[in-house]
Amino acid sequence: MAAMAAGDEHAVSEVLRGLARHLNCLNEDNKATRKRALELIKRETVDKGLSSSVLQEVFSVLLKPLLKCLSDPMERCRETAITMITEFIRCVPKPEESLLYLMPCLAQRLGEKEILEPAEELRLSAVEMLTLTVEVCGKHLAPYLTEMIKILQRTIVDPFPDVRRESCKCTVNFAKCMPEHFHLQAESLVKPLMQTISHQHSRVRVSVIEATGAVIQHGTGKNVDDVLSHLAQRLFDDSPQVRKAVTAVVGDWLLHMRDRYSYFHKLIPLLLSGITDEISEIRLLAADLWKQVGAQWEKENEDEIKDKMDFLLTPPPFYPPGVERPGLGCRELVVRNLGRLVPAITHDLTDWLVPTRVRTSQLLSVLLLHAEDHSTQHLQPLLATLRQACTDTERDVVSNCLAAAKLLGTFVPPVVFLKLLLDHVRTPSFSSHPWAPLMVLTAVLGGCSKALLKPHLEQIANTLTQPDVCQEYQQVVYLEQLLACVDVLLRQCESDHSSVSLQLLQVLVTVQSLSTEPHLSEKALESVQFLCKVQGLDSVMELYRQHMGQLLDWLSASVNTWSSYSPQRLQLHIIVIQSGPVIGEFVSQLMPLLCSCLQSDRDLEMRMSIFTMLAKLLLDASNTLDSKGHFRDESETFLCEVLLPNLVWRAGRTAAAVRTSALSCLLALLHGGSITPGQLLCLEEKLSPQVLSALEEDSQMSRLLACRSLSAILRLIGTSLHPEALNKIYPVLLKRLDDSSEEVRSVALQALGLWLSSLTKDYNPEFFAPHLQLLFQQLLLHLDDPDSSVQDQVLEILKKGSSVHPGLLKREVEAVRNKQRSPLYCDQLLQHIRSIPTETTAASE
Repeated sequence: MAAMAAGDEHAVSEVLRGLARHLNCLNEDNKATRKRALELIKRETVDKGLSSSVLQEVFSVLLKPLLKCLSDPMERCRETAITMITEFIRCVPKPEESLLYLMPCLAQRLGEKEILEPAEELRLSAVEMLTLTVEVCGKHLAPYLTEMIKILQRTIVDPFPDVRRESCKCTVNFAKCMPEHFHLQAESLVKPLMQTISHQHSRVRVSVIEATGAVIQHGTGKNVDDVLSHLAQRLFDDSPQVRKAVTAVVGDWLLHMRDRYSYFHKLIPLLLSGITDEISEIRLLAADLWKQVGAQWEKENEDEIKDKMDFLLTPPPFYPPGVERPGLGCRELVVRNLGRLVPAITHDLTDWLVPTRVRTSQLLSVLLLHAEDHSTQHLQPLLATLRQACTDTERDVVSNCLAAAKLLGTFVPPVVFLKLLLDHVRTPSFSSHPWAPLMVLTAVLGGCSKALLKPHLEQIANTLTQPDVCQEYQQVVYLEQLLACVDVLLRQCESDHSSVSLQLLQVLVTVQSLSTEPHLSEKALESVQFLCKVQGLDSVMELYRQHMGQLLDWLSASVNTWSSYSPQRLQLHIIVIQSGPVIGEFVSQLMPLLCSCLQSDRDLEMRMSIFTMLAKLLLDASNTLDSKGHFRDESETFLCEVLLPNLVWRAGRTAAAVRTSALSCLLALLHGGSITPGQLLCLEEKLSPQVLSALEEDSQMSRLLACRSLSAILRLIGTSLHPEALNKIYPVLLKRLDDSSEEVRSVALQALGLWLSSLTKDYNPEFFAPHLQLLFQQLLLHLDDPDSSVQDQVLEILKKGSSVHPGLLKREVEAVRNKQRSPLYCDQLLQHIRSIPTETTAASE
C-alpha cells in the first residue's frame, strides 16, 4: 500500500511537472495559446487514463485554473474547461472536495439574473455537469443548498429548451438525494417551474411536471394549491406524454406525499380524469394508480372500516352491467370527499373552455359510479348541475352528463329523485331551456330498475300530461324530450302500462298536435304503435277505442276556453283523424264538444279550422263519423245548431272565411251520405235561404261551394220540393251565370240543369209560365255566349227544359234567333223541340 501510495505521489508529481508550462500558458493573452494549453492539459490528464487517486490530486491542483477558464472569452476554451471538470467529477473518488470552489463558481455563471454564458450548448453542458455533481456528491451538497436553488431558479427558465429539461432532471435528483434539506427552499422553485409548465415543447412540459412532482413531494407541502391549477390545465394537453406525466405525478402524491390526506379532495379529480383519457395507456396507468391509492387507504384505515368490509364488498342490486365495481378504498375516498367535489364539478361545468367542461362531465360519471347510493346526500346540487349542463352547446358535455344522470337513476331510489325532478319538470328553472329538466328526468329514468320504477309510473305519467308540461312549449327540442321521456317509460315498463296507457297516449297526441316537424310526428306515431304492441292490441284504432271516452272527456273539460291558439283544437284533430271508424262509436259524446266550440260567438279561426277538419271526415263519413250510423241520428242537430248559425253573414274577412269553411263542411255532409233526404227535406226551409244568400258572397270559393251545395240539395230532394221553394232557387242561380269565375258559371249551369230535372207533375207549366219564361230568356242570352263551352252547356239545359214547356221555349227561341251572332244553336234547339212528340207540344201551346 505504501509502495502504491509512493508510486501515486510520483505519478502526480510527474503529471504536474508536465502541466506546469501549460498552466502558465492559461494566463497568456493569446487565445490560441490558451486553447492549445487547455487541450494539452486535457490530453495529459483525463484522456490519458490515469488512476482515480492520481486524478484526485491533479484535479485539486487544476480546479481553480479550470474554473477560471469558465469565464474565458473564447468559447472553445470554456467548452474544454467544462468537459474536463465534468470528466474529473465523474472519475475522481472524492468529487465532493471540489464543491467548495465549484458551487460558488457555477452559481455565479448560471444563477445570476444576467446570463453570463452566452452559448446555449455550454450552458447545457454546465447544467449537465451540475446534474452529475448531484448524482456523485449527494448529501455533501447540503451546505450549498442556497447556491443550488439559485442556479435552478435561473436555469429552469433558461431560453434554451434543453437547458430547461436538464434543469428539471437535476431538480428531481437533488430533491431525492437530500429531502431533509431540500424542503427548506423547495418553495422557491415553484414559481419558475410554473412559468415553464406551458412551454411550447412537449418534452419540456413533461420534464417540468416531473420536477414539480419532486418539488412538492419533498417540499413542505404548502405549495400544492400553487401548482394544482397548472397541472389540471395540462390534463387537456395535446401531448399524451404530458397527460401521462400529470397522471403519474398525481398518483405518486396520493400514494406518498406526507400531507396527502389534506389534499385528497383536490388530487382525486386529477387522477380520476385520467381514467377517461382517450389514450388507453393513460387510462390503464390512472386505473392502476387509483387502485393502489384505494388499497393503501384501505390498509391505513382498516380498523375504521372493518365493520363495513362485508357489507360494502357486495355490489348493490341493479348495478350497471359490464362495469367493474371500484374497490372499497376507492369508493370510500370518493364518498368522503364528495361534498367538496360536487361544488368544484358544478363550477367547472360552467367554464368558458369547452375541453374543461367535457373533461369535467366525464369525471362526474366516474365519481357517481364510486359514490353509488351516497350520491343521494348530494342529489339536489347534482340535479341542478345536470340541468344546467344539459343546456350546454357542446354535445359531448350533454351526453356525458346524461350518462351521469343515468347512474343517479341506478343508485338513488325513485321516491327520492322523483320528488326533486318532477317539480322542476312542472316549473323549469331556465325559461329559455325548459327541456333541460325533462332531459335529466329521461336519463335518470333510463338508469332506474323496472321493479323499483313500477310503483311510480302513474305519478310520472300524470306529471307529463299536465298542461304546463305537455302543452306549454312548442320548441322542437322540448317535444323531442317529451317523446324521449315517454319512450323510456315504454322501454322500462313494457308489461305494466295499463295504468298509464291513457296518459301516455295523451302526451303522444299532444306532441303530434304541436309538432311542425314531420319527423317528430312520425316518431310520436311510432310510439303510439309501440304502446299498442306492449298492451297486446291489434292496431292504433283499438288503442283509441280503449280510451276514446276518456280522451273526449279530457278535451271537453276545457272546451269553453278554446281559441285558435289552444292545443286542444289540434289534439281533437289528431284524435278524430287517427281513430278512423272508432270515432263513429262515440258521436253522442263528440257532438256536444263540437257544438260548444263551433258556436257562432266562438273564436273565428278556431271554428274555421274545425270545419275544415270536419269536411274531410264527412266526405268519408262511412269510415269516420258515421261508421256506426250514429252521426246520421245527430245530423239534423248538427245542421241546425252548428252549420246554419255559422252561415249567417257577418262583416270581416275572417268571418267570411268561416262561412266558406262551414259551406265546405255542408257540402261534405251532403255528399258523404250522413244525412238522409227525409232529414234534409225537413230542414230545407231553414237551409235554403242560407245557401242562396251564400251565392252572393264576395268570396269566389264561397259562391262555388254554395252552387255545389244547391246542386247536392236538388239531387237529393229536388223532386220533393214544393214549387214555391223551387221558384226561389233559379233566380239566384241565373245571377251566377254572369259570375266573374268561369268555374262558378259552369257549376251554376249544372245546378240549373238539376233544377229543371227536379220539376215534377206538381209543377204546372202553365201556371208557372212566367217563371219558366224568365228562365228561358236568361238562358237564351247565354246561348250566344262568347265561350263555346258555355253555349254547349246552355244548349243541353234548354233541351232539358224543352220537355217542361216546349211551346213557350219555341216562341222564345224564335224571338231571339235573328238577334244572335249565329243562329246555329237556336236552329239546333228548334230542331230538338220539333222532335218532341206532337201531343206534348200541342198541350203546352
